[in-house]
Amino acid sequence: MKIIEASNYPIVFEQDRYIEFAIFLQEENYSSFYILVDGHTKEYCLPVFNAKINLEKNGTVITIPSGEESKNLETCAYVWNELAKFKADRNSILITIGGGMLTDIGGFIASTFKRGIDFINIPTSLLGMVDASIGGKTGIDFNGLKNQIGLFVNPKMVVMDTNYLKTLPKRELISGMAEIIKYGLTYDKNLWTSVKEITNFTNIDLSELIHRSIEIKNEVVTKDPKEQNLRKILNFGHTIGHAIETYFLQSKTKETLTHGEAIAVGLICETFISVTLYNFPKAELSVLKKYIKTTFGEINFTKNDFGAIIELMKHDKKNVNGEIRFVLLTELEKYKIDCQVETLLIEKSLNYYLS
Repeated sequence: MKIIEASNYPIVFEQDRYIEFAIFLQEENYSSFYILVDGHTKEYCLPVFNAKINLEKNGTVITIPSGEESKNLETCAYVWNELAKFKADRNSILITIGGGMLTDIGGFIASTFKRGIDFINIPTSLLGMVDASIGGKTGIDFNGLKNQIGLFVNPKMVVMDTNYLKTLPKRELISGMAEIIKYGLTYDKNLWTSVKEITNFTNIDLSELIHRSIEIKNEVVTKDPKEQNLRKILNFGHTIGHAIETYFLQSKTKETLTHGEAIAVGLICETFISVTLYNFPKAELSVLKKYIKTTFGEINFTKNDFGAIIELMKHDKKNVNGEIRFVLLTELEKYKIDCQVETLLIEKSLNYYLS
């Protein structure tokens, strides 16, 4: 069994993961179990979970709609009502089985119900495994803006089972690669080298990349749990990426993007800005752009969309005194935080993506 010890909770891997999970539940003697899933994970992932450890006979399954558009207060209210209806108390536990959206909202729901009940994350997407389920960030979108309300609260455990990745459509699997690329650019260039070798996502074993990505995030979060300094590097690509994701989500004419597709655009744009301001190697930018566009495909927007995208960036959580702040790179594994960038340069970066 592989176990990474996070701040105060274990991240469990490999074949014995459910044994560790079962022992924990037995030792804690919870009064009741609640399993939170969405429409997709109820159909495809819950049967995988039940084949390993079936809690349904002693617990309650609560289902919410799939998709980022469900990550809101209305969904929280529904789940809080369900927990109350089924008599959850402060000694109950919520087990979230799903991707990044579900672990984000599930952690927030658990952390606020009756001033906080325990929760365990079982991520089922690549994005959830390498990023969203780890680090103690919980949250929901508010007024159409990403992750505006939330708390820093750690799960009691994170259970990693790469078998769930077999349930993902190829597009969702690829989505999670954006976060792995981010770790490679900001923290471990050898990881980025390994990613660049991947050209075929059919029947691929990503376990080593997942394990290294989790190690990186855990190292960063342990050093800076409340995002005062080092943890800000995990936002690389996200200032522009989150704005693009929100813009497409709100649009009546554009297809909703996956989180990773939007962040992939942000990675290219923010690396371009890094080249302009801090002389990040142009050759590395070219390689990054080619790899991302080949892997994620072209994201369709035009110059007419720039104004609205930049306006959304003004609501980014990292902003200070209304000024948009970026994490930028000087070279691989070297960064600067809280960088101010002029609007004209942001527009040039978006133009560079489109070129």
